[in-house]
Order: sequence, then C-alpha cells, then structure tokens
Amino acid sequence: MTENKEDDSIKKVFEPKNWNDIRSNDSWAIFKIMSEFVNGYEALAKIGPCVSIFGSARTKPDHPYYKLTEDVAYELTQKGYGVITGGGPGMMEAANKGANRGGGTSVGLNIDLPMEQEPNPYIDNDKNLDFDYFFVRKVMFVKYSQGFIVMPGGFGTLDEFFESLTLIQTYKIGRFPVVLVGKKFWGGLLEWIKTTLLEAENNISAADLELFQLVDTAAEAVQIIEDFYKRYMLKPNF
Repeated sequence: MTENKEDDSIKKVFEPKNWNDIRSNDSWAIFKIMSEFVNGYEALAKIGPCVSIFGSARTKPDHPYYKLTEDVAYELTQKGYGVITGGGPGMMEAANKGANRGGGTSVGLNIDLPMEQEPNPYIDNDKNLDFDYFFVRKVMFVKYSQGFIVMPGGFGTLDEFFESLTLIQTYKIGRFPVVLVGKKFWGGLLEWIKTTLLEAENNISAADLELFQLVDTAAEAVQIIEDFYKRYMLKPNF
C-alpha cells in the first residue's frame, strides 16, 4: 500500500505539463503562498514566547526518546514557554503532549504530505495550522520561536537544525539558543563537523561550534534556554 502511494505521488510530480499550464499554476501559487504567510503571521503573533521542538515523526510512544521529548516540553511550560512542533506524530506528538500536560501553549504547524502527517490530538484547537509549502512553515518556526530544541530525527530534523545554524551564522536572524538532545545520537555527526568541516577542510570557523549545545536530559535542555534569556535579557524575535 505504501509503495503504491509512493508511485502515485512520483507520477503526479513528473506528469507532463505544457508551458501555459506551468505559467498559470505559478501565478496562482503566489496568492496561495501569500495567504499562508498572512494566516501564519496572524495566528502566531498572539501565542507568546515559545520554543520549537524538532524530532522524528517515526518515533513510537514506547521509545525512550518519546518520553524524553514529552518531558522537555513539559519542563518548558513550567518555565512559562509554549511549544511549537510540526504537528504530526512521533516526537512532535510527544512534545505537544508534554505541553498539553503542563498546561502550556501547544502549537502545531502541519504540512500536507502524501504519505504521512496527521495532526496529533495534543495541539490547542486554535493553534493548529496547516501549510502546503515547507518554506512558509519554516519561516514560522524561526520567526515565532525563542529557541530550538532538536531531538533525534531524520532528514527533516537535520534540515531544521542546519537551517537554524546557517541563519544565525550569516546574521539573517538574531542569535538564539539551539540545543541538541541525545549525546549518543548526535555524537557522530558533531565529530564529523569538528574533524572534517572545521579541522580538515576549514569550511566553518571554530566559533560556529558555539552556535549550538549538546545535552542528554530535559532539565539541561530547558536550563540552557532559561540561562540564555536571563543572561542577555533579550526580547522575543517578533
């Protein structure tokens, strides 16, 4: 069943289109993109300080990382932060569940995907947003988050992690805390960044390694967020 869905989605993407169809579709897409930005801005401007939590959609509720993610979100709410996730299952569900349990703001930024992504039941009813475009959704994560907490995940999680570092590194957004949770999971990647990107190829600077921190527990992750804002007394990004 999954293979058939994948085949159908691939065929749909690559089905032949004439030039007039392409031009017409592109023109109308501009209005759809604008509407997603407007709806997102209007909804999220009211949510107050929040932290985005990223992680795999495939993690099951009985996995230790699921419980760890739920604990991270719960602890954030006890410090006055809401939680923003991608709105789907796995780690996203765990984060929304933790925020819900803590009585805090629980936001879900859902993306329309062909094979997965149904909104989880722990998102606040008035804070459940749907997007067709990944890039619009990613703007919302950055603009309305006071920090990123990155749990173990796949390509999407890596995408969010590296985009946040790129935007901070290039001064396109203000500096905010980026926290990786799970030393065993992230250790190999960070070793490669240090030994290959920095030492062997000189593709980043030593200071870039200070753009993120690595921890193992919910308490450590939340404390980094707290310490950052107490130290710099910064205002939210919006």
